[in-house]
Amino acid sequence: MKLAIFGATGTVGRHLVAQALERGHEVTVQARRPERLGLPEGAVRAVAGDVRDPEVAARAVAGQDAVICAIGMPLLDRSGLRAAGTAAIVRAMQDAGVRRLVCLSALGAGESRGWLPWRYRRILAPTLMRWMFADHDAQERIVRESGLDWTLARPGNFDPGPARGDFLHGFTRIDRSVAIRIAPGDVAGFMLGQVGARDYLHRAAALSW
Repeated sequence: MKLAIFGATGTVGRHLVAQALERGHEVTVQARRPERLGLPEGAVRAVAGDVRDPEVAARAVAGQDAVICAIGMPLLDRSGLRAAGTAAIVRAMQDAGVRRLVCLSALGAGESRGWLPWRYRRILAPTLMRWMFADHDAQERIVRESGLDWTLARPGNFDPGPARGDFLHGFTRIDRSVAIRIAPGDVAGFMLGQVGARDYLHRAAALSW
């Protein structure tokens, strides 16, 4: 399958690229500096530039079977890059007739904010996570209104450990059995698996160990 991966040099993006190549996909990567992936020449098709640029998005999307959006930003970033970049990707997909989109969001975006423990809802979400959630909320609205065949992945906090391959997905409440953390490798594996699946078509899936 021909896959375009946006945000390829990010925390989840790097795992997406590595796993997609391992699975035999033909990969196009988008990033400001794709060379940071350190891949052999010819391993991927690279499109360098700002994801918000319509021409960059169009070049990356052209000829693809599916698109994975894994745009990430620092916690305190206020630029709204996720939403703006996703809007450019969606427009490019609509213009090119590419329908399948799997997009990285976060546990706590949209209605899932109400599932979070008290300290997240009352202390972290209105302060340190304020701009991140605002960006993800706007991003999710763009995806939901796109008319595309979309899936949203909402992982908990990223854990630096290795992927386990065994994690919770699709839950709608958080109790003591939910760790609210997951390895980026597990998130990447889930997102790649959804490209050819319909389990979460037009749905958002919460992910956690």
